[in-house]
Amino acid sequence: MFITLEGPDGSGKTTQARLLAEWLRKQGYDVVLTREPGGTHIGDQIRAVLHDPRNAEMDARTEILLYSASRAQHVAQRIRPTLAAGKIVISDRYADSTLAYQGYGRGLDLEILRAITAFATGGLTPDLTLYLDVAPQEGLQRRRLGGEEWNRLDAEALEFHRRVRAGYMELVRQEPERWAVIDGARSVEEVQAEIRALVQAKLDQAKRDG
Repeated sequence: MFITLEGPDGSGKTTQARLLAEWLRKQGYDVVLTREPGGTHIGDQIRAVLHDPRNAEMDARTEILLYSASRAQHVAQRIRPTLAAGKIVISDRYADSTLAYQGYGRGLDLEILRAITAFATGGLTPDLTLYLDVAPQEGLQRRRLGGEEWNRLDAEALEFHRRVRAGYMELVRQEPERWAVIDGARSVEEVQAEIRALVQAKLDQAKRDG
């Protein structure tokens, strides 16, 4: 099973992905926890370029191609081999981030982005995508206070982050069967409890279908 976590920066995705992986391992599942951009040696090098605040002049087309290059390596080297081995993959961000940030946020053509993404991933889509929803102001405030990495995209204007959130909600509307929207403003424990229930239901369904 391929599970992804999406949401604005500061929504708690990284923490929740780690807690979910730990819980599933205790249930006896073989789990690989990964992230985007990155997830591989090559991908992590691309991540450093993408997130460096000194690269403020980066063109939006350069940005999407770099994210896609990292993703192509991630899928080929990490995700597909792990799934083929019968393991669960949990990824902190995946292709939906591109549509939300570069499509709805930057205003790039969504159909072109979908074509680039399909090429980079070979059409691989998640079985379940968990969207942690928080107001953009709250997410950015969490980032500032939490001492996390403050990257080039975090520094964008608040209106950019509002467009990203609206984009995510549109993606949810288009594919409701794949997405689950979770209120990320609650406590870590409350959010994790809901995530576990959703994932358990998906695993139970897979067992019934399989």
